[in-house]
Amino acid sequence: MTRTAVIRVQRETDAVLADLRGRFLAAWHHGDYQGEVFVFESPGALFRVLTPNRWGLIERLQFIGPLEMPALARALGRDAKRVDADCQVLLETGLIEADADGRLCVPFAEIRADFALRGAA
Repeated sequence: MTRTAVIRVQRETDAVLADLRGRFLAAWHHGDYQGEVFVFESPGALFRVLTPNRWGLIERLQFIGPLEMPALARALGRDAKRVDADCQVLLETGLIEADADGRLCVPFAEIRADFALRGAA
């Protein structure tokens, strides 16, 4: 199974819950994988988690494949302590994972961002 992730900015809690309910019911009835959704309540919340350095980390891991944290820091040309701190945030969020050998990886073949900015109508 190929895993996909959707990053979404969505303020309305009811809309988020309705979407998650719909995905759950579709998976339940059809057995189809619906992808994984990461919901942030605002662009600010999204960008606090997905800083430019963290997005670069995700891209590098996706390109290179599983790496131990020190090797990842070297590949990024960054300080190991700062890379480790970024990895901890991304692990907690679920955008990266550690494999059985403790190597960090991006478990998603594709990551999509889905958000819209709407003015008052």
